Parts: sequence; C-alpha cells; structure tokens
Amino acid sequence: MKTKIRELRKQRKISQEELALAVGTTRQTITSIEVGKYTASLVLAYKISHYFGLTIEEVFDFSEVFMEDGF
Repeated sequence: MKTKIRELRKQRKISQEELALAVGTTRQTITSIEVGKYTASLVLAYKISHYFGLTIEEVFDFSEVFMEDGF
C-alpha cells in the first residue's frame, strides 16, 4: 500500500524514530510501512494520520487494495 508518510515527515522535518515514538510503534515498522512491505493496522493508520492532522485517506492510498478486491 502506498502512503504519504515519508513526504509528510520530510515536510515537517520529523525522523522515523520521532514518528514511531509519537504513535507507539518502532522505527522499523515506520520504515516497513513507508516502503510498502507492511500494511498498518487500522489503529496505527489512525494514529499516524491523526499525528499529521489528516484523515486516513489523505495519508494512505487504498486504490490498489480496492482494485485487488474487485471494487
């Protein structure tokens, strides 16, 4: 799943470690989400989006998920 996390972090000059600490996860998890190797849980997606003051849909791109499921 594609996300805008990396771009949002860079705009705000936030490290992966800082974001991870703020949302209660590890830097490795943030890295994996950013490169598309891991899909965030709904709770984590909410926490990340809320941290940036955005909706989940503004941070995470669900278009590939919907296409895979036939939506």
